[in-house]
Amino acid sequence: MSEVLSELFAVIEDRKETLPEGSYTASLFTHEKGENAVLEKIGEESTELVLAAKDDDRQEIAHESADIVYHLLVLLSMHDMQLDDLRDELETRR
Repeated sequence: MSEVLSELFAVIEDRKETLPEGSYTASLFTHEKGENAVLEKIGEESTELVLAAKDDDRQEIAHESADIVYHLLVLLSMHDMQLDDLRDELETRR
C-alpha cells in the first residue's frame, strides 16, 4: 500500500507543479477550486463513508475511503508537506 500512496502522491505533486489543463487535481491547486474545495470534499466523503459503513457496503466503504485518502494527500501537498510527514506521525501511533 505504501508504494501506491507514494505513486499517487508523486502524481499529485506533479499536477501541482505542471497544472495540466483539464486535470481535476490541478484545478484544486488553482483559485478555481482551492483549499476550501478540498476541505469540503473531505467532509463530504467522510459523511459518505459513515453512511456506507452503516449500510455495511464494503465496496462503497473502499470507494469513499479512497476518496478521503486522495483528498488528504492533496491537502498535505497544498501545505507543502510530504508523505513522510504523515508516515512519521502514524509511526508514533504504533
